[in-house]
Amino acid sequence: MDADARGPAGPLINVAEQVISVPGPMINVFDYEAQSRERLTRMASEYIASGAGDEITLRRNRECFDRMLLQPRVLVDVSRLDTSVELYGEKLEFPVLLAPCAYQKLFHEEGEMEAARGAAATGAPYVVSTFASTAAERIAEVPDASLWFQLYVHPDHGFTEELIQRVEQSGYRALCVTVDTPMLGIRDREKRAGFHLPEGIERENLKPLGTGATKAGHFDKGKKYSILDPAITWKTIEWIRSRTKMPVLLKGVLSAEDAARAAAEGIEGLIVSNHGARNLDTVPATIEALPRITDAVEGRMPVLLDGGIRRGTDVLKALACGARAVLIGRPYLWGLAVGGAAGIQHVMEMLRAEMRAAMMLCGTTSLGEIDQKVLWAKDAPARQGRREPRA
Repeated sequence: MDADARGPAGPLINVAEQVISVPGPMINVFDYEAQSRERLTRMASEYIASGAGDEITLRRNRECFDRMLLQPRVLVDVSRLDTSVELYGEKLEFPVLLAPCAYQKLFHEEGEMEAARGAAATGAPYVVSTFASTAAERIAEVPDASLWFQLYVHPDHGFTEELIQRVEQSGYRALCVTVDTPMLGIRDREKRAGFHLPEGIERENLKPLGTGATKAGHFDKGKKYSILDPAITWKTIEWIRSRTKMPVLLKGVLSAEDAARAAAEGIEGLIVSNHGARNLDTVPATIEALPRITDAVEGRMPVLLDGGIRRGTDVLKALACGARAVLIGRPYLWGLAVGGAAGIQHVMEMLRAEMRAAMMLCGTTSLGEIDQKVLWAKDAPARQGRREPRA
């Protein structure tokens, strides 16, 4: 990658023939985080950064990754690496997906369209949020984009069914139902930043309900009308599965008991997530919960991890604990804010380069070889061993 060209605006990063102008070299995703703060409004920056309550879980998502140590190995032929994985009939060259994040026009004028372009450039599935600031059908027009859809169940189940049909007919490949949010968490920092949707940014997928625009969180025009269904249950999931041919994943599972029930119900996949630490504070980090979840499902479905990934070494650690793949949220939003699609592509390329280096130095040549042996023994979470999940 050519990152040495220098123009009037500072160093230029050339990514797939797109040029990002930045004040300094972009070496890792934390550089993008710093640059995004320079380019975004305070409200938008705080919306990305903030968590729930005292943000104990927000810090813990990173601290737990940082405490885990890797076990390097030597004298292993690592001249050929395979970082590919298959999920739901699609082969991915790299086990990282773009997580659902709302209101992306807050971070780039093209919002979700530009995010979909960045995902397509790296071959990564992009999970589109129900609260996207671009309509799901329009995002589907991006060439070569592999799209999944994140569903918030609306109290109007007739509308929810229509939304499911809209995305399925638009070619979305999987449905990720958020199950950890019957209500929003207590987000103090977000409130202090005065979060609202500025003029011209709306929840495009909710326009048919007349609730696309809001200046007061999830309540509109002073009415106590929630756009989240607090009555969602296992029966709701059964109903959703009966309304689509897409594989259905449950996003937001931290309990082994919930995971075991999902496996017994035949759910197609789980995403271990604490909602980016934005819902309930003082819950475990996702990497702490992951081994219990993978043990509970006993290989009956793919388990993905969402939360805290900042380095390629984090991806390796998640796979070692049983994840089939991971999702990133804040890192690609930083890339979007700084460089649009090219910024996202660069973030993904950095993570992939870091993961390849970690694989080689730990003596592993494919994802199938990654298990707890790559973790320093005293830091390996307790579990019974990795089972190969069904895709």
